[in-house]
Amino acid sequence: MKFSIERAALLKAVSQAQSVVERRNTIPILANVLIEAEGSDVSFRATDLDIEVVDKAPAQVERAGATTVAATTLHEIVRKLPDGALVSLTADTAAGRLTVEAGRSNFSLATLPKEDFPVMASSEYASNFSANAAVLRRLFDKSKFAISTEETRYYLNGVYMHIAEGDGGKKLRCVATDGHRLARIDADMPDGAADMPGVIVPRKTVGELRKLLEDDDMIIAVSVSETKVRFATPLITLTSKVIDGTFPDYTRVIPQGNTRKLEVDAADFAKAVDRVATVSSERSRAVKLQLDEDRLILSVNAPDSGAAEEELAVAYSDEKLEIGFNAKYLLEIASQVDRENAVFLFNSSGDPTLMREGNDTSAVYVVMPMRV
Repeated sequence: MKFSIERAALLKAVSQAQSVVERRNTIPILANVLIEAEGSDVSFRATDLDIEVVDKAPAQVERAGATTVAATTLHEIVRKLPDGALVSLTADTAAGRLTVEAGRSNFSLATLPKEDFPVMASSEYASNFSANAAVLRRLFDKSKFAISTEETRYYLNGVYMHIAEGDGGKKLRCVATDGHRLARIDADMPDGAADMPGVIVPRKTVGELRKLLEDDDMIIAVSVSETKVRFATPLITLTSKVIDGTFPDYTRVIPQGNTRKLEVDAADFAKAVDRVATVSSERSRAVKLQLDEDRLILSVNAPDSGAAEEELAVAYSDEKLEIGFNAKYLLEIASQVDRENAVFLFNSSGDPTLMREGNDTSAVYVVMPMRV
């Protein structure tokens, strides 16, 4: 195998591949990237047995072939090469070596046979549809902060992507929760997605998927089966196993009868929470909200470190209310708001609070209060 490739194209492909590779591996081949050169393309394939990513890049292929080499080492080499360099890669399978040359630099890396590389079994996808990258990015970006990190409740360790009944018909919906907060984001259902089985997309996959969704105009081909999900652009294909579990009935957690309405500038609110939380104790991170006629007082009282208070002008016309929250949860939810105003709907100091952006019901957040 022998080919030449632009450094920028090679770096992009290798960095996508190496981020999937687990740093600590008991199986040596899983630390490698499979490089396959054929025609006028070179593909770079990496896997951790749960996720597989294949990235294609245009190259001048002199001899077709394939080999595998340590992903992180190759990535570090390419990263340190000068901008605009033309990189030449030559594999000697008999010697088990891959030579990387650029300008006056020359590297010789150990390889493992391509036959040892595990390729994810292809599955029959029950549903195939296309979606705009910007739509998918919004669905996953706005929900991923609520993914649980508790390994015991493994079925919450991802984003539940499914078709649901929303305002104005069927929607493509992403939901994530960790029991303390919940995010539910809707988008118009793409053509062909009606029969899609609901799947839980793992946290790591959500992180890797973000790199495919940078370009707003890109159309992403999405394929879903009971056990796998695949996202593909013309150059990158990301395939992942889904979490084998049942996502809880989240609709029971979303309060319907919250009538006390607070409207506040989202950016001002987030900054005020951040400021008063500076003195909160690391353990509880508790912030108290005191609501009165068009007035909100945020306060923290931490006996060990001090106290803080800040007043905000808000739109609120219901009866007085005092309620406490974890500052981190409030900040994360407030930072999801793209519009100016955040609307909070309260019931009582012990009930879950609902938040949305203005009158938009396509993004809804729930946060549980805490005693303060």
